[in-house]
Amino acid sequence: MRLLTPLTLGLLIAFSFAPARAAETVIAGGVSSASANLWPIYIGIRKGFFADADIKIDLVFSQSNSATIQQVVINAINVSIGSGLVDPIRAVEKGAPVAIVRIEVQRPPYALLGRPGLKAMKELTGKVVSVGGAKDITRIFLERMLITAGVDPKGVDLIFAGATSARYSALRSGAADAAMLTAPYNFDAMAAGFPNLGLAADYVDMPFSGVTINRNWAARNAGTVRRFLAVYTKSIHWLAAPENRKEAVDMMVSVSSLKAEDVERAYDFLVTGGFFETTGRISKAKLGKVVDTLKELGDIPRGFAAERLFLPDVTELTE
Repeated sequence: MRLLTPLTLGLLIAFSFAPARAAETVIAGGVSSASANLWPIYIGIRKGFFADADIKIDLVFSQSNSATIQQVVINAINVSIGSGLVDPIRAVEKGAPVAIVRIEVQRPPYALLGRPGLKAMKELTGKVVSVGGAKDITRIFLERMLITAGVDPKGVDLIFAGATSARYSALRSGAADAAMLTAPYNFDAMAAGFPNLGLAADYVDMPFSGVTINRNWAARNAGTVRRFLAVYTKSIHWLAAPENRKEAVDMMVSVSSLKAEDVERAYDFLVTGGFFETTGRISKAKLGKVVDTLKELGDIPRGFAAERLFLPDVTELTE
């Protein structure tokens, strides 16, 4: 039997009681704590996936997507989650130190809900519709839907309410005749008697939301960024597994205070319907559709290069 020297024994004891590596905090920001778009971050937290990767998530919520991206620009928030893509694209064009590193929802998950009595989008001329903001992605989706339905967007009055929860409140109160809502609020609205006038995904073929990151923070925390993104993909895979449906629904009910049946419908719509991007890669062609739309609107110059949106060695791209 080999005897340990006092020095070796002392080192073994020291390492046995050495503290585990402290978890690194990532400040993640989104819009509306109850949005089903945030399912992956809640899964990563509650299933312990982030903790296993030595990451602690500090969640911060804003009233609008533009406010969230503004916080990413100044690094008050390290990453945005479940947030629209048009605001970070505009920010990059203006020289802000942000980058898009992942697509989350690859098709627009919105439904246009109207007040009882309305039956079609063509009836919205002269009516009031609630969207997120003057330059919010919900306005772009709405205008594309109206044009396809033969309605002149200029003939529709808009009110800007920020998050989906606020838009739903505007619809219920009568302040709006219709509102762009995402799951699970759209299902709660339909159950309450508000008719579904159309799904954005039937009219618009472009990605909706992604993970945006502060470049300066990412440069100092490259390992943390990669672990964060790996956990995000793992969380989406867990969400997509049919055997996890009930647990995922219970999880969202607990954070949203919405009815279980509405969240179940949201799961079937978003997850079974394939809205979440599972590979972690960004299709340059699909994101290019968002960039082209902003060019058509005059929001960004025609010569803007989409390559400026990405973070080298972090953003995974496909054609």
